[in-house]
Amino acid sequence: MNDLRVVAFDLDDTLAVSKSQIDRRMAELLGHLLTEVDVLIISGGRFEQFEMQVLAHLDLTEEQRGRLHLMPTCGTRYYRWSDGDWRQVYAEDLSEADKARVVAALTESAQALDLWEPKTWGDIIEDRGSQITFSALGQSAPPAEKYGWDPDGSKKKRLRDAVAAKLPDLEVRGGGSTSIDVTRKGVDKAYGMRKLLECLDLKTDNVLFVGDRLDEGGNDYPVKDMGIRCVAVTRWEETADYVEALVDDLVKLRAEPA
Repeated sequence: MNDLRVVAFDLDDTLAVSKSQIDRRMAELLGHLLTEVDVLIISGGRFEQFEMQVLAHLDLTEEQRGRLHLMPTCGTRYYRWSDGDWRQVYAEDLSEADKARVVAALTESAQALDLWEPKTWGDIIEDRGSQITFSALGQSAPPAEKYGWDPDGSKKKRLRDAVAAKLPDLEVRGGGSTSIDVTRKGVDKAYGMRKLLECLDLKTDNVLFVGDRLDEGGNDYPVKDMGIRCVAVTRWEETADYVEALVDDLVKLRAEPA
């Protein structure tokens, strides 16, 4: 605990219900945690998704904002608070030619596997600059519909394998409950974590990661595989309970005589 400098979180189904705003309890706990250590949020969503789900619901001081790190699109982008706004530190954008190839591969594969659903909510394929994301039921599908679409992950695996075969030079991985993410080769959440360690001059022992997809093949697994301490959760309430206990431990540790 003495070595802990950053607590990192996945977003959907870790800090909040998929594509939904964080609960007030979670928002307050993040504020308390940011008083003690730096916090990273890393997820497949766009920066605008971070704003809608998290940032708009936090009541933070300037010092707390300075301790918050944001990595949208699985770490292919990095934002820090500076001069009164969120500033982009880097972006690993795909070329326009690669984007076109990805969209074609996702569309053709989903249709061939009969996974192009007739009823959807919002965009099925979204260009996130540094990542192209396929969402089988659309970006705005209700959580209950999303959770019921592929409970055992078999549909996503078939689609992921088919798309990966068409795009061997790019990274194709399962994302959220209905999504497939495509980025540059070698760019995943472990890539984002390594960039964070480099930027903050930290070691793996200085970071703790909390996520809901730490199983092998899950989009949080690369973080676990690189040796960072991880805590597995299945819903935001588990995360809140863990953070509450963690904050208490950190406060007690700070109060101990040197």
